Amino acid sequence: MSKFTYIAEKNDGEVYKGVADAKDRYELYAQVRREGGRIISVTEDKGANPLSFTYWNNLLRTISDYEKILFARNLGAMLSAGLPLSRALAVEERQTRNPRLSGVIAQLSSDVRRGATFHDALAIHTKVFSPLFIAMVRAGEEGGDLAKTLLVIVEQMERMYGLRKKVQGALIYPSIIVVAIIGIGALMMTQVVPTLAQTFEEMGAELPASTQAVIAISDFLVEYTVVAIAGVLVFFGMLYAAARTHLGKRAIDAFFLRIPVVGTLVREVNAARTARTLSSLLTAGVDILTALEIAEDVLQNSYFRDVIKDARASVGKGEQLAATFARNEHLYPPFVGEMIAVGEETGQMTEMLKRMSSFYEDEVDRKTKDLSTIIEPLLMVFIGAAVGFFAISMISPIYQLSENI
Repeated sequence: MSKFTYIAEKNDGEVYKGVADAKDRYELYAQVRREGGRIISVTEDKGANPLSFTYWNNLLRTISDYEKILFARNLGAMLSAGLPLSRALAVEERQTRNPRLSGVIAQLSSDVRRGATFHDALAIHTKVFSPLFIAMVRAGEEGGDLAKTLLVIVEQMERMYGLRKKVQGALIYPSIIVVAIIGIGALMMTQVVPTLAQTFEEMGAELPASTQAVIAISDFLVEYTVVAIAGVLVFFGMLYAAARTHLGKRAIDAFFLRIPVVGTLVREVNAARTARTLSSLLTAGVDILTALEIAEDVLQNSYFRDVIKDARASVGKGEQLAATFARNEHLYPPFVGEMIAVGEETGQMTEMLKRMSSFYEDEVDRKTKDLSTIIEPLLMVFIGAAVGFFAISMISPIYQLSENI
């Protein structure tokens, strides 16, 4: 099978671009004729040149969440304006600047023109579109209002994207400070300490234990620089590998839940994600069991995923959804179970979930700002302690030498 990129014209004069797999050009022409089109030009994809910049750019470039949001928003707007799905996808393909996303949209457009449903076409690209995205599109197609569903998807994705950016933004400042401290510390150990150590040795100074420890670390870093760098890389590599195991993932998730302030933030982030996901899916017409299954995939903390899995099993047996959250108030705040219970009693589950998601998103926004305020003085204390220890360790022998002189 070969991949072909072609330009064709429909009977009504509409010109479109497509991508298709076929044994040869004759089979491609037959496919396009069955779709009601006529080939204008066709190019066979013989594979990109590995030595070209375009090849590596297309290979390494990813599709960001922001680009997916733009895709869904623009597609929903064009469908609301009355454009057919195939034509709207063709417009999207021409507009996007990301070659990987353009290729995906071209494949979607070709599949839709062949008669596939939009959600089936999306399901082929699970590395690009999440199960949440695909399920909501399916619900929109079955409900006959895909344009409205896409707008709901956009709101969901924007909220999740904003939530993640707020948490990441709160960690940028401390991350920069920690990296700077490590860099300055390594520079001092390899450039400054050896000079002072040589001076102490020449003058026969009696060194305290702290100074001896600093000099020993410095000597190791200077003499075995490659070993030290390799050791750090191996350590973080092992840590990364352990984090990908089930036991390691559980340990990391439990660790973050037990950190003061951060643990509360983790609980509220997961509460917001759960409520926003369920609200969006139920609004789109997805049944509660499927919505819970997709919400389980959206959550990253394994302990919260266990709660959703338990909720899905309980609801399948006829139990109320609120009961599961009430049993897990050590993870989900009590407010979650109470709001869901009110929603079940009044028949306004979707509205309650939406209000709850907005509440916790606002809480996360406030707490991420407070987190930066809390971390800053802690970092200053840590930096002061590190600088003070280094200063005392290296300056105290100098004072002793001064007194002897």
